[in-house]
Amino acid sequence: MKRPEPYPADPSATLRARREALRGALIATGFADRVAFRRVYDLTVRKLFGICLRICGERQAAEDVLQEVYLTIWRRAGSFDATRASPVTWLAAIARNRALDWRRANRRPAPDPLPAPGAAWPGEPADDAVEADEALISEEEVARLRACLDALEDRPRAAIRSAFMDGFTYSQLAERAEVPLPTMKSMVRRALLRLRDCLDDDR
Repeated sequence: MKRPEPYPADPSATLRARREALRGALIATGFADRVAFRRVYDLTVRKLFGICLRICGERQAAEDVLQEVYLTIWRRAGSFDATRASPVTWLAAIARNRALDWRRANRRPAPDPLPAPGAAWPGEPADDAVEADEALISEEEVARLRACLDALEDRPRAAIRSAFMDGFTYSQLAERAEVPLPTMKSMVRRALLRLRDCLDDDR
């Protein structure tokens, strides 16, 4: 008798399994588990390097910052709270903050705008061999974030994009929008609360 064809893999199930593996590895890293830390690195290095490269704009700088990112992850993994953020969101925030710190310390101009979905980052060769489940994680996170951003009003959305994707300070945002600094800070804080609630509802 002919053996039945296996069902195709469920991408959403693969995504959930990968996310749970990362969540478990990150929690274990918080207990100084070096094997788990290596697993966190293997699961996230390409994504976090992409963030560092986009913000730093230089491959060598991005590699240096990436080392600092993983040192920070090792030290702070114990503070990760799975009830408040997804592992990818938490890790990406560390990478973004460290890269922004580097750019400000080196007085570099704002990075180029985000490339179109699927395009390679500047200075980074296209990788046709990216694993499907890794791509799914990236696409899901980006899609969720964009949907939540789109739900914001125009001015708060523009401020959030400029602050967190281009590294503008509150003062720069207020000057560009021609509003008082306290007004801009309040606008961004309210927008961040709405964005956090939206992302929490989607998990």
